[in-house]
Amino acid sequence: MRRKIHYLDYHIFIPYLILVVMGIIMVYSASSNILLMNGFKPATYGIRQAIYAAVAFFGFGVPIFALKLDVFKKQKFVIWFMMISLIMLAVLVVMKIFKGSSVAVNGAVGWINLGFINLQPLEVAKLALVIYLAYMLDKRDGQLVKGQIWKQLGRPAAIAAVMMALVIVEPDFGGTAILFMIVLVMFSVSGVPTAIALRWLAFIVISVAAIFIIVVTWNPKFLQESYQFQRLMSFLHPFQLERKGGAQLVNSYYAIHNGNIFGVGLGNSMQKRGYLPEPYTDFILSITAEELGVAGAGLILVLLFYLMWSIMEVGLHANSQFNALICFGVTTILFTETLFNVGAVLGLLPITGVTLPFMSYGGSSMIVLTASVALVLNISANEKMAKEELEVIA
Repeated sequence: MRRKIHYLDYHIFIPYLILVVMGIIMVYSASSNILLMNGFKPATYGIRQAIYAAVAFFGFGVPIFALKLDVFKKQKFVIWFMMISLIMLAVLVVMKIFKGSSVAVNGAVGWINLGFINLQPLEVAKLALVIYLAYMLDKRDGQLVKGQIWKQLGRPAAIAAVMMALVIVEPDFGGTAILFMIVLVMFSVSGVPTAIALRWLAFIVISVAAIFIIVVTWNPKFLQESYQFQRLMSFLHPFQLERKGGAQLVNSYYAIHNGNIFGVGLGNSMQKRGYLPEPYTDFILSITAEELGVAGAGLILVLLFYLMWSIMEVGLHANSQFNALICFGVTTILFTETLFNVGAVLGLLPITGVTLPFMSYGGSSMIVLTASVALVLNISANEKMAKEELEVIA
């Protein structure tokens, strides 16, 4: 552990630390008014977020950084981690079938109440899928043969498909899209010919676009009462449907407009005072833009993209296929979550409930993302130590 600290990658660790601290501050600021109006202490969610961050760092981040990388490459660990993730997702499906809307939040069943925390299995599943695919694709490194790729990648593709099917039943379209992007990116960088990967992507994009156009044009009655369909229509016509689901996007626009370049000041947001629902989760970037301005929100995005770039750099220079795939998988999680969240806040993408990494309130996301960053830091340290040993031998 002491030796690894000497090789700590500060290009990853410092942006992570700044984002976590800024997240705690903004969660407190965005939630304080709502809590106060409902008779709770204004610092409740801010304190919880700080506790989540501490538990994530000391309970998961530090131990994962200290462990030998061989632990994550062992078949038993990989299989059990994947099985546990699939079981948790299956539990949500069972809850939906037998309890129906009584356990749904915003139209979806995505959490398991453990008392002290609402566990979100999807967050665990993202990291489990990255580690599983890295393990399976590493085993097939250099063995992919043209004409037999489907056969060789059939098992990991089937497992990933089962995972995505369980998530979309919740229904969680944003989560399903993130899992799909993980599969697409990791398959693409593992040796699958670029032409095949592009055909997969083109097929998916065309299919989604066609379904989107058909649904919007058809506007079927049996979907009109669906929460997800209302979100889609609110994305297309936010101001016309402000009272039927468009309020989040409309008030997000107001918040960003109010903030201008440098913001109205920390704690001075108007939209968080009952206008923007749950401003400390999906739309925390809107409140950040209002209080800290486009400059403050831009700084957060710069830190996120710098973190992604630094992680990808580790993957590009990794000497192990497994290590490289882990880095690309973690980068995909961060990039896709950021893309979907920012797209929803700006009205460029439908609202899917995807949170902003390290900034939005939530224990499951904080723990899993911290564990992911710790795993990358472990890889970076090991790569540096291995390189130094080779230089000494040479």
